[in-house]
Amino acid sequence: MITIKTKKEIEILKEGGRILAEVLKEISELARVGVSTEFLNIKAKEMILARGAEPAFEGYQPSFSDKPYPAAICASLNNVVVHGLPSEKIILKEGDILKIDIGVKYKNLFTDAALTIGIGKMTDEKNKLINATKCALELAINKVKPGNHMGDIGFAIENCFEKEGLSVIKDLVGHGVGYAVHEEPNICNFGKKGEGIILQSGMVLAIEPMAALGGGEVRELKDGFGFETTDGSFTAHFEHTIAVTDDGCTILTK
Repeated sequence: MITIKTKKEIEILKEGGRILAEVLKEISELARVGVSTEFLNIKAKEMILARGAEPAFEGYQPSFSDKPYPAAICASLNNVVVHGLPSEKIILKEGDILKIDIGVKYKNLFTDAALTIGIGKMTDEKNKLINATKCALELAINKVKPGNHMGDIGFAIENCFEKEGLSVIKDLVGHGVGYAVHEEPNICNFGKKGEGIILQSGMVLAIEPMAALGGGEVRELKDGFGFETTDGSFTAHFEHTIAVTDDGCTILTK
C-alpha cells in the first residue's frame, strides 16, 4: 500500500531531512585517506543524536536479512554498491570510491539519503561514474510531479547511464519512505515513459540511482547485508528523499 503524507508530516520530514543532509555533509568531509569506515559510523551516530534525532538504520531489520542492521550508516566501498557494513578494518585509501548512506528518524518519521565521494585523486573514468550518477538523480527528480509515472523516473536514470556507457544496477531499487525506512512502492532505475504507478501529491519517495563501470549484476555479501558487483567493477550511488507536491516536488534531504 502506497501511503500519502499530510502537509504537516512533510514539514516534519523536511526538518529530519535537513538534519540528515547536515550529517551527511560533515561525514563526507571526514572521509579521507587513513580513516576507517567505523570511525565515520561512530561520528555519524554522535551527530544525529546531538541534533535530537535517531539513526534509522541501526537495529533495522531488512526484509532480505535474518538479523538487524548493526550500524548507523552504510559505508560501501568500491565494488560494494549498498549496505556495506562499517568496520575498523576498512581503512580508506587513495583512489577508493565510498558510498555513504544514512537514514534518520525524527519525530517518528524517516528520511533517507546517500552520496558517493572519491578518496584522494580520481581517474577520469571514476569521476565520470560519480558525476553521471549524481546527474541521473537530478534528472530523475525533474520528472517528479503529479500525473507523471514511475516509469518516467526510471527512464531518465537509465537513459543517462546509457549515454555515459555505464551499467544500470537493476536488482537494487529506490522505495517509498516516511512512516518506515522502506515502504511501497519500489522505484526501479530503469523503465519506460508513461508506464507504472502514477505519482500523486503527498507521496514521499527515496530515489536512488546506482551505476557500475562494468556489468550491472550484483550478489549478496557473506555478511548478509551488502551487495557487490559480480565482476568487481566500481559503483556509485546517490539518493534523496523527495515529496511530491501539488505543483512538482520538494527535496527533503538538502
